Amino acid sequence: MSLTDRDQGAASVPATPPAGGRRTGPTVADVVRAVTTGPLPVRITGYDGSALGPSDAGITLAIRSERGLSYLLTAPGDLGMARAYVSGDLALQGVHPGDPYEALRVLKDELRLRPPSLAEGLSLVRGLGWERLLPPPAPPQEAQPRWKRVMNGLRHSRVRDSTAISHHYDVSNAFYEKVLGPSMTYTCAVFRSPEDTLEQAQAAKYDLVAGKLALKPGMRLLDVGCGWGGMVRHAAREYGVKALGVTLSKAQAQWAQAAIEREGLTELAEVRHLDYRDAPAEQFDVISSIGLTEHIGVRNYPAYFGALRDRLRPGGRLLNHCITRADNRAPHRSGAFIDRYVFPDGELAGPGRLISEVHDVGLEVHHEENLRQHYALTLAAWCRNLVEHWDFCVSEVGAGTARVWGLYMAGSRMAFERNGIQLHQVLATRNGPEGVNGYPLRPDWLP
Repeated sequence: MSLTDRDQGAASVPATPPAGGRRTGPTVADVVRAVTTGPLPVRITGYDGSALGPSDAGITLAIRSERGLSYLLTAPGDLGMARAYVSGDLALQGVHPGDPYEALRVLKDELRLRPPSLAEGLSLVRGLGWERLLPPPAPPQEAQPRWKRVMNGLRHSRVRDSTAISHHYDVSNAFYEKVLGPSMTYTCAVFRSPEDTLEQAQAAKYDLVAGKLALKPGMRLLDVGCGWGGMVRHAAREYGVKALGVTLSKAQAQWAQAAIEREGLTELAEVRHLDYRDAPAEQFDVISSIGLTEHIGVRNYPAYFGALRDRLRPGGRLLNHCITRADNRAPHRSGAFIDRYVFPDGELAGPGRLISEVHDVGLEVHHEENLRQHYALTLAAWCRNLVEHWDFCVSEVGAGTARVWGLYMAGSRMAFERNGIQLHQVLATRNGPEGVNGYPLRPDWLP
């Protein structure tokens, strides 16, 4: 069950009064009792000394300050909890902040929330003080709300997209090196077995993309949203392809170009700091888009796929790899936590919508594949890396940002495991005259 879901009823677990005397108003435990029902699966403690839930619970939520309580009261649901957690005013004890997966699982499955009655709510607020309903300033890691972002342009304008990308990717290359591992690949890996290492799985992903695109020496590859240049370098190094990558993140482009030079690939590979809309208006043999579609906005799918089509020669192949909704019934826009702390302006659609849009610009889809379970394994591996390098990561980006990443990756892992979101690869061709596309009768990347 989501932290934003609600059940009816009243909690029956008794609260522990604060040490040191009589209560002068509602305690943290009183507030928790008013918004929960049934037995608590975790221990909840308050800055006022009150507590609720089993004393031997493996996980404890510690509300450490009045500000933390105000975060929870003024933004009920995931956003308020995220604000309190990121700021350090809410602590999860019993799990590592680099991988709070088990705490999220217990809270989702076993915590039952309910809306308090009007009378309960008024009584609590009077006792706590109306000032408790004044929202504290948001943590510095939080992006502006959507309505304020209009100052940076309309949604998915060039300037606003650049700002959103910078918020997420221009954190610290050194931080990403520790979390993502040597390949610096921030997209779903492909595991032949759960025992594969992250590096083996990322190499297998790039080989899968290369196979679907039928890469051969001398071909020209355009990789849009190339990140730190993983696909660009892999294609040049392993397949002799002349590869160009473009990314809106200046930090990514600088790191990728330096890596290309270190690996002696400058004759074949290049990464430029560019919007995909400004990629060279040439016709490439193949195009890969690995993890960009999530950022462009669903209403921009026609322009996006049209731009890729125009840069693809007749008979060329396009591989689009992106996160999707499990269906088209859910809203395209992400929830408050993801939008404010992870991917501002990010949007997802169902795989059917994606495939329809590819067809509607005149491309022909030949194959699609869902790698949902692989992304859950990838996120678990990234969390392990964050745990292992926690002290370094905190020293690099600060404790608040490190907590954002642990929370985001663990929560995303659960969403992939439970089919809340998926990862689809779609392979298409730009056909030439009379439908000629050079595609074989059977997929040529399979044994």
